Amino acid sequence: MTSHNMTWISYPSKNLDFNSPEEIEAFIASQNIISRLMHFYIAFFVPTGLIAGICILVIFIKSYLQYKVIENLDLHLLHFTISNIIIILLSFTVIPRPDYLKATHLACNVLSFFFNFSYFNSQYVLVLMLLILLLKRFPPRTALSKATQRPILCVGLVLLYSFCLSLAEAVLVGTDNYSLETDCQLDPLFAWPEYEIIKFTFGFGISSFLQILCFTVLFAKEAPEAPALPQHIRAYPAAYLINITIFICRLFYNVMILFRTTFKLQKSSGTPKNELVMNIAEIVLFCESCASLVFILCFHKPCRDEILKVLHKCRREDTASNHLEIPVTTLTHETGSQ
Repeated sequence: MTSHNMTWISYPSKNLDFNSPEEIEAFIASQNIISRLMHFYIAFFVPTGLIAGICILVIFIKSYLQYKVIENLDLHLLHFTISNIIIILLSFTVIPRPDYLKATHLACNVLSFFFNFSYFNSQYVLVLMLLILLLKRFPPRTALSKATQRPILCVGLVLLYSFCLSLAEAVLVGTDNYSLETDCQLDPLFAWPEYEIIKFTFGFGISSFLQILCFTVLFAKEAPEAPALPQHIRAYPAAYLINITIFICRLFYNVMILFRTTFKLQKSSGTPKNELVMNIAEIVLFCESCASLVFILCFHKPCRDEILKVLHKCRREDTASNHLEIPVTTLTHETGSQ
């Protein structure tokens, strides 16, 4: 593939020539919107997502140390949790918004590599979870079912596949001007158009097709010897809920990625409004990573049971301490009256 010259591209907000007061007001409004969204995300979603992620890690690690075994689905949820925690940590690059993080092309490419690695990981581990749940409902009779019963092998394959895709994306960011400073996003603006096309195809298109296929089989095919479908879904609500959430949020994000590609192919940087919507889509993607971890903590049975156990223990200790304080107070009153 021949190198593309992307030196001409820049963010619309960095290259504006206002012709009227209305354009200035529209620009200021868009800057205010993205700034407020960033502050809301950092103040609310980031702490919630990180706390939920840490709690999930502690619960799974504690369970493994106690029983020396981890369920197949739990291992994939642990893998998914780690990937999303990395995405949340990388999302701190939005703190300068409505401006952008200043970094060299090389540093920006490295950030993009780790972001894509976690992004592809989380996407394909969900497909793997859906496949496992599908095989739980329909008795396994194929070689595929035997493969899914080897979770370490499955995790290794997802990691290897994600690494190869991320490496390909790093090449498509471009190999020129590594020492020059630039405005950096986790999906760099200066990447070649093929970057977005590959990301949409392998990071959303193929995985979403597999997810929809799994859901279609789940709802369309009868399983007479298995529990009823509503009962099956209630048994694993977290996996289904995060699949739906991720599909909706990443659909919006990937549509905007494709729009940005069309601008590049037309040798256009787009408008401030296009830039605003792309920034909103990016923050929605990060919010989804936080929300998915909260869903796992609240709806995955082992996590939910552990949280309820801790809350019950705290309530019991609080009640016991209140009971201990009452006799002491009574004794004090009796002594004073004598």
